[in-house]
Amino acid sequence: MPVIAPGTFTSHVRRLVRAVSMRQLATLWVEEWVGALLRPIPGLLGLALRYGFYRLLFARLGGFAMIMPGVRMMHTYGIRAGRGFGVNTGSYLDGRGGITFGDHVLIGPNVVILSSSHRWDDPILPIVEQGHRPLPTAIGDHVWIGGNASINAGVTIAEGTVVGAGAVVATDTEPYTIVAGVPARPIGVRPRPVTMHPRSATRGG
Repeated sequence: MPVIAPGTFTSHVRRLVRAVSMRQLATLWVEEWVGALLRPIPGLLGLALRYGFYRLLFARLGGFAMIMPGVRMMHTYGIRAGRGFGVNTGSYLDGRGGITFGDHVLIGPNVVILSSSHRWDDPILPIVEQGHRPLPTAIGDHVWIGGNASINAGVTIAEGTVVGAGAVVATDTEPYTIVAGVPARPIGVRPRPVTMHPRSATRGG
């Protein structure tokens, strides 16, 4: 088991305190301890408790969220979600740099969604001491992310995208495409919704 030198641990704590506000530090503490208590609770009770809990912590939650047992979320003060938000068991969401979800987004089991990256641009300073670079991540409306997929920090998943199971999405997607693979690439398209012309809709034809 690796040993962390006392000086290194202290520097980690100092960087964390400098990087976030007191409110954010309080959120981190609450989501860690209370989240651990709520995470394994099964059934409707667990769904209701987790929804109420994360509604308080999220920057925005537009409606009821289906958060299954075993979902872990960190830096929830940076997460915004619309209506019909669903996350399956074992997924990990890190809102340090900001994650925005549109309406009706479904996330499969064991999905990882990140919004920051370790800095590595200084060749002299160890990576562990270079801190994080915030890279906001955006997930559009009507997106389905398959199980075991990973969404890299800074990526935009366009409206209507389907992400195949096990994919690693490192670049932005186009609306209503199906992407899969490592790294993820387009492998197909989805039908787009039919939009009626306003005048036609008024006339009923």
